[in-house]
Amino acid sequence: MQHLDPESLSLLALGEELGDDAADHLRSCTSCAAEYRGLRRAVMAAKPGPPDATALEPPGPQVWAGIHRSLGLSAAVADDPLGSRTSSPSPTPSGSPTPLPAREERTGRRQEPGRGSGWFRRPGVWLAAAAATALLAAGVFWSVQQNQPAVTPLAQAKLAPVDQHSATGSARVVEAKDGQRALEVRVDKNEARGYQEVWLIAPDLSRLVSLGVMTSESGTFSVPAGLDLGEYPIVDVSDEPVDGNPAHSSVSIVRGTLAS
Repeated sequence: MQHLDPESLSLLALGEELGDDAADHLRSCTSCAAEYRGLRRAVMAAKPGPPDATALEPPGPQVWAGIHRSLGLSAAVADDPLGSRTSSPSPTPSGSPTPLPAREERTGRRQEPGRGSGWFRRPGVWLAAAAATALLAAGVFWSVQQNQPAVTPLAQAKLAPVDQHSATGSARVVEAKDGQRALEVRVDKNEARGYQEVWLIAPDLSRLVSLGVMTSESGTFSVPAGLDLGEYPIVDVSDEPVDGNPAHSSVSIVRGTLAS
């Protein structure tokens, strides 16, 4: 005999309708019936509002005995206060029908062909899944926002093409909460024949500091601590040949001056 799968039992416990075949099996199979009753008790216990006493498993007398012993209560309250309510319900005789969910017993609807018990075909489950997904997305977004350091813009510049180049872009310096500064650079296209390198340069072009290689059309580069941006206000993106020479190639693609 093929038993009901866990998904079907869970849906039944939630009050879903799976048709007469599932209902008939649940009436005749003691194993599936027992599992259904356990799931149903869990569903009823999780419902908001006062719990349904008929759906909860009453505690045995040993529970009160343990509480009485741990708290050192007097002999006058040694009897289990729930003793009159802890009598277990009579087990369902073998072969007797197992109570079905109220909706199933009331309607007795047969499942239509092609409308399987897959959760994705049930609007209620879809709504629950959509709500859970929205909450999860909101939680992830909030977590990401919380983990990202807040930055304060310090200066920015428009990057204009140099000589024969046509690329344009922008740059800005931001400061994180810990005081670390970074230069964010963007260009609308990569015109380097070799590779792009980002520089901060003095106004008279006599001194320069390399911040690193930019392998795409944007990049973020740490600004060395103690570097005075007033002395190195020019942002330059150069075209560097792969020749092992760390000096500026003298071929600039874009350039701009930082301003607060």
